Formats: sequence, structure tokens, C-alpha cells
Amino acid sequence: MSELDLPVSSTPNARDAVRALRPSQIREVANAGFGVEDVLPFWFGESDRVTPDFIRDAASAALAAGATFYTHNLGIAPLRAALAGYVSDLHGATSAEHIAVTSAGVNALMLAAQLVVGAGDRVVAVTPLWPNLVEIPKILGAHVETVALGYGERGWQLDVDQLLAALTPDTKMLMINSPNNPTGWVMSRDDQRTVLEHCRARGIWIVADEVYERLYYPDDASGARTAPSFLDLATRDERVICVNSFSKAWLMTGWRLGWIVAPTALMDDLAKLVEYNTSCAPSFVQQAGIAALEQGERFTQELVRDLKTSRDHLVRALSAVPGVDVKAPLGAMYLFFSMPGAASSLELCKAMVREVGLGVAPGSAFGPQGEGFVRWCYACDTARLDAGVERLRQFMARHGGV
Repeated sequence: MSELDLPVSSTPNARDAVRALRPSQIREVANAGFGVEDVLPFWFGESDRVTPDFIRDAASAALAAGATFYTHNLGIAPLRAALAGYVSDLHGATSAEHIAVTSAGVNALMLAAQLVVGAGDRVVAVTPLWPNLVEIPKILGAHVETVALGYGERGWQLDVDQLLAALTPDTKMLMINSPNNPTGWVMSRDDQRTVLEHCRARGIWIVADEVYERLYYPDDASGARTAPSFLDLATRDERVICVNSFSKAWLMTGWRLGWIVAPTALMDDLAKLVEYNTSCAPSFVQQAGIAALEQGERFTQELVRDLKTSRDHLVRALSAVPGVDVKAPLGAMYLFFSMPGAASSLELCKAMVREVGLGVAPGSAFGPQGEGFVRWCYACDTARLDAGVERLRQFMARHGGV
């Protein structure tokens, strides 16, 4: 038999692990809104405000000066130094040698997983959770098991004993996001300490997604500028990788700039991975990052105050809607609440965007544990939130309270 006579396989496909990835249900809801003239979109995790002038001006100046060339894989030295100072101010002494600049927070998460996870490894994640964190290890062939937060009178809570039971010695990595997307849950300092000690004793890596750490609203008078972080407890050279981003605290979602704090022993290998993924973050975007860090503290603190105002306003407004069960979260920029009809949250959200132009994210987009809830991003002015609540009321009235 000649090569020309060999049987031809069926339609070419991506490998099985990629084909099995979950598509975005948020995008599915957005697609359902095509043709709807007036949509209020609360589905994406970003503010309706543009990046502040001082950051945009820094990028423009860098472009004008010709900052268009490749940089070091781990980031330009001034940005790594500025990040080291920023992290040190919030979480204790951190050197630039522990910092890597990445092309967005999600790129940082992929790089962190690539550093420590391979085919067949066991990964544990606390859910409901932004789907990227659950799906990234699967791309690498890992097996992901989940531990669900519970919902009750105090909102979303972690059963830490349940998590510890799942963190068996054959676990390679724990992925945890606090403050959490979508629930706004914040892991307590005591729980972080317990989990760190447990993982330390068993050689389990902790990858902590802390991109919402500055969007924190403590219910005491502590005045804390940041949510509890594993960086407050761990040494810089143990099995803890913290991922962060410029997207949330400085309204830089479209800039795609993030960073990793990790043991120095990982940095040479991390630089190789950056090379094979993106080579480097854009030089002029890194200059904008320096401006954010050096000039943006007042802006970030004002942003957090505005977000808290919006959070409280939306909680009051939704609490007045019959059938809605909502609790004020301690962090992030979302309300994750139950309402009539949310047992089939994807279909509910598609119906709301089609019929009344209200765009919120289905709870099922964040895993099976999110079903029964919907996510509403409140990073906008209160008048826009009120308009959205009115559309929710209209939809429920049309459907007899759903």
C-alpha cells in the first residue's frame, strides 16, 4: 500500500483536553443580546470608566520616545523595582528578584501553572470560580478537583476542614482566588495560615490569584488597604506563587499587564516560559505600569471608596426586589446573588438580555457550584445600577415574579 492509499482520518480536531474546555457562558449571554438596541452590560469584570490620565499619558510619552522594542523576559528593571516597593509596602520586604512582569494577570496564571503542573497532576480549586483558573490546569493535562464555598446568612463562607481534607499528599497545587470572582468572598488570615501550614507540610504549591486584593471593604474600623494575602504569611522562597494584575486597582483591563511574586529559584525557568509564551510585555505598557504604581495610590483609594458606595447602593436596591437574596461581600466588584429562575441561570440571563436589555452573568459560568445565582458587576455609577434594577423588576413582572 502506498502512502496515497493510507486511510484519511476524520475531520482534524484539537487535542481532547482542549476540546473539553468550557466555552464562555458570559459570551453566550452577550451573543443572545445581538440585535437588542439598548443593553445595560453588567456581565464583564471591569469599570465603565477609562484608565486615568496620568497612566495613559505615561504610555503616550513612552511611545513618543520610541519604547517599542523587546524588553527583558521578566520585565524592565524600573518596573520590577517599583513592584518590589509596592509589594513591600503592602506585605513586607520583597526584592525585585522575586518579581516577574507578565502580559496580563491571566497570562501570569498560565505561567504559574506551567511552572509546576504537568499531565496527570492533581489540582484543587475553591469554587465558584472564574473559569480560567479551573480550565488552565486542564490544558496542561492536570486533573482538577473542587471544594465549594457554602452560602448562608453570612454570605459565602469556606469550610476550611473540607478544604484541608481535599489537600492530600498527592495534590500538586492549590489554586485559590481571594477576594473571589464571582462571590466577593475573602479568605481570612486565620484560614490562610491554616492552609499554608498544611500545604507547607505536604509540599503542595499554592497559586494565589490576588488581583482583587485592593478592592477590599472590611466590616471593621481597621482601615486595611488590602485584603489578607498569603504574602503576609509566607516566606518569599517557599512554594507560594502570588499572581496580580494592573487591571482592577488602576482600571487597566485592556492594557494586559500583570505580575508574579515567586521564589527566586523559579525565575530562570519562568523567564524561559515567558519567552515561549509572549517573549515580554510591551515596553510602553510597562512604563504605564510604573506611573500607576508611583502616582496611583490616591486614585486607587478613591476608587475603592466609590466601589463600596456602589456595592452598598446595589445591595439595598436588590434587597428590595421580592425573591432576591443578596449579601454584601467583603471584596472584589461583584454581587453573586440568587433570584427566582436562577436554577437555570444561563437561560434566565439570556432571556433577561433579550427581553429587557439587562446583561448579567449566569452563575453556571463559574462552575456547577455557581448554579442558582447570577453575577452583577457594580463598577459603575449608581444611576446606571438603578436603571438595571428597574429592568430586573420589569422582567420579573413580565414573568409573574419568575
